[in-house]
Amino acid sequence: MSGIGEILKAVGDLGTFQKRLVLFSMLPCLSLAFHQFCQLFMVPDLPHYCNTSWIRAVGPNLTEEEQLNLTLPRDADGAYEQCSMYSPVDWDLGSIVAYGLNTTEKCSSGWVYPSVQQPSLLTEFDLVCDNKDLNDILQSVYMLGLFLGAMIFGPLSDRIGRRPVLLISIFLQGFFGLGIAFVPHFYVYMAFRCVVGASVSGITMTLLALATEWVGVSYRPHAVLITHCCFAAGQMILAGLSYGIRNWRLLEIAGSAPIFALFFFTWVLPESARWLVTKGKIEEAKKVLQKAASINKRTIPPDLLEQVPKPTKPGSILDLLRKKHLLKVTLIMSCAWFVNSIVYYGLSLNVTNFGLDIYLTQLAFGAVEIPARVGCIFLLQWFGRRKSQAGTLLLSGLVCLIITGIPEDEPMAITVLATIGKFAASASFSCSYVYSAELFPTIIRQSGVGLCSMAARVAGIIAPLIRLLEKYHRAVPMAIFGSAPVLGGLLCFLLPETRGAELVDDTRGGRPTAQVSPCAASSRSQGTGGPQKGPWALHELRVGTSLGAYIDGRQGMGCPIADGGEGLWW
Repeated sequence: MSGIGEILKAVGDLGTFQKRLVLFSMLPCLSLAFHQFCQLFMVPDLPHYCNTSWIRAVGPNLTEEEQLNLTLPRDADGAYEQCSMYSPVDWDLGSIVAYGLNTTEKCSSGWVYPSVQQPSLLTEFDLVCDNKDLNDILQSVYMLGLFLGAMIFGPLSDRIGRRPVLLISIFLQGFFGLGIAFVPHFYVYMAFRCVVGASVSGITMTLLALATEWVGVSYRPHAVLITHCCFAAGQMILAGLSYGIRNWRLLEIAGSAPIFALFFFTWVLPESARWLVTKGKIEEAKKVLQKAASINKRTIPPDLLEQVPKPTKPGSILDLLRKKHLLKVTLIMSCAWFVNSIVYYGLSLNVTNFGLDIYLTQLAFGAVEIPARVGCIFLLQWFGRRKSQAGTLLLSGLVCLIITGIPEDEPMAITVLATIGKFAASASFSCSYVYSAELFPTIIRQSGVGLCSMAARVAGIIAPLIRLLEKYHRAVPMAIFGSAPVLGGLLCFLLPETRGAELVDDTRGGRPTAQVSPCAASSRSQGTGGPQKGPWALHELRVGTSLGAYIDGRQGMGCPIADGGEGLWW
């Protein structure tokens, strides 16, 4: 275990200090879910038709039904066409009634929404007909913001620290999120959503780093995934909030304003002690460690505190490409994040197309994530990181492939399968966060996670656009959403396992080192020591101790003595 790792062990793996940190981390996650999916409820599917008020100039006394009969063509089912109208003419009303209109054109004067009660993005910016695809493009712009946030805030966090980046991201989310409610133009809305997306990336990655670098190895999945459960709860809150507030501007205010309450983080948020050490801020690191130990009612031995290691050689994102072991991890984890994002957002953003009530479907999608995130804790503990990551990716992909064979007139079956897919995709995303944070060394952890997150955001940009392929065949998008994670899941079997491993701080090591076993620790206290070999510590015999007595003593402490192929473990 590294010097800083030994000190953190003395501070406590999950004491009051770490529990407070996890609690503080949960609060921003509620707002993250809101911004991620709120647009789904701001663009409802509403009946509409072309504005044909031109005929009122020659027939001011026409009823609404008469106006529509004269100016709108009908489709094969007898309903009024939503995206076309009869071309205006300069005839008198009698001639129009007698001869009728035959030439059609696209809507040229806007649209009418007869059943609208509250303003929505769809009605204010006319996201219908030829503009309908702008809704998916808007989602891609938000994902572009997530990409930019990962690209900017990941390396920035490694450079200036976790704490300032988190505070900056919270401020940006609150300011621009609230500003969205007052935008006058469509393209301003688009730009503000991009900035909010960038802030979401900054918050997500920084919370991950703080939880990973402060909490002990055995509780690390718990700390990270509890915040993910809060994200799932935020999705459920969004379903209720959007059901009760149909005015999109008021909904945006309700979801964005509470983030300003988190500015108390300025006083209570700690910096990562590991990061401080890697940057050479030893005295500041000692103060933070002593404060943490005091809150945990623990004491750090003075001689141990003086063993804070010297600053490591500064790392850069280029190390991820220059060093072979890091390049392998970077490529495979980036692929895993990419395909995971494809299936997760492919299902999440398709919530309006499964055939059931959008609010109930969103509620189910949020509810299913909670057991997925909690269950992921046990998966990671029982099966390890590699098998859990690969298995959940494979399951999510296979479910999507099954959906492609379900008929359209079976909405219940499709929704149930989609919910199972969302369950697996959510668990897989949680595995990715824990696994990535353990694979990358401290000095470039945020850069590595940021690079993986950038890959996921590219997938997020593409996912709404893939949905546009359903115009060629309805099964095409779901087939893509299914085949990609299957491929990514198979690649994950090539990664090293990190369960029970101590975090790596520099880029020299090939992989995280295993924690020292209780038997090894006991031996150290008796005056023995030496390098580890195999799953148990390899100990040197003290001078004057017979081999038989040594083995008997080790077995008495419950430590196995076995032939590992390279001699005895003693």
